[in-house]
Amino acid sequence: QVQLVESGGGSVQAGGSLRLSCTASGYSYSMNCMGWLRQAPGKEREGVAIIWTGGGGTSYADPVEGRFTISEDNAKNTVYLEMNGLKFEDTSMFICAACARGNYAYNYWGQGTQVTVSS
Repeated sequence: QVQLVESGGGSVQAGGSLRLSCTASGYSYSMNCMGWLRQAPGKEREGVAIIWTGGGGTSYADPVEGRFTISEDNAKNTVYLEMNGLKFEDTSMFICAACARGNYAYNYWGQGTQVTVSS
């Protein structure tokens, strides 16, 4: 059973930074993608960033482009989300997700880690 476990969330003031981590386990072959979603109270879940593993590139949602950076450590089966210049509107549950081998849509999700930004 594939598991994704996030860490690194917390509370920061506007303008601050956080680094989220997501470690995957329980699979034999490499994932095709790993990414981050977020969901704020009263809003639908939205994509934040995605990385196509093995050097396939990255994509970012417009509200975070230029402020957030997604990266991977293949040896550790881990992806990171470096968040700089955090804004109040970034306050959300951040959820890690992954695409199974040969897939181009998310198949697995973690439980999430809370990010709270004070104004």
